[in-house]
Amino acid sequence: MKTVFITGSTGYIGTRLIKLLLKKGHHIIALARKGSEDKVPAGCEVVIGDPFDANTFQRSIPKDAVFVQLLGVSHPSPSKAEQFKQIDLRSVKASADAAAKSGVSHFIYISVSMVPLKIMEAYQQVRKEGEEFCVSKNLNCSFIRPWYVLGPGHWWPVLLLPFYGIAYLVPAWKEKIKGMRLVTISQMINTLVKTVEADPERKKIIEISEIKKS
Repeated sequence: MKTVFITGSTGYIGTRLIKLLLKKGHHIIALARKGSEDKVPAGCEVVIGDPFDANTFQRSIPKDAVFVQLLGVSHPSPSKAEQFKQIDLRSVKASADAAAKSGVSHFIYISVSMVPLKIMEAYQQVRKEGEEFCVSKNLNCSFIRPWYVLGPGHWWPVLLLPFYGIAYLVPAWKEKIKGMRLVTISQMINTLVKTVEADPERKKIIEISEIKKS
């Protein structure tokens, strides 16, 4: 059994991850903003704090806990470049600061595929900065890099599958398409659970091909 501290505990991935980790017997501590604590799945310990201010939750992170950073802008799009900086980047920096001061054993961050794509350049840049900041704090880090996660309310990219099939046959597009493959919510949750339960490494990057095996 591991103690797991989670941000983004009331979100699309967070609620599903918490339920599975609880089922597997782990002790979950969920960070929630005041007024959102009732949205956290039952069965875990809830810490009320500001995800952008490490001082409000750092003391609630047990030494040697696994920290899972999930907080971020929902439904990323090119129009949300400023939100990525104000929400995604600020929150991961606060989390990494708190995790480093608390002496966590493992820091897990959902990043994004780094295959260059102009339309999502701002999002990729913020996630890259987030990864670099975590490494700078001397944390044992795992960076999970999906492109888009299919699931309830997130099915529209299925319409693009015919395009994916055609583009994959074009040599110049093949590598880019491999870095834009879709993964399912169950694959993401299973990948996260495996990463939580695995022995930490100094820096581990989990790409789409590995996520799809889960």
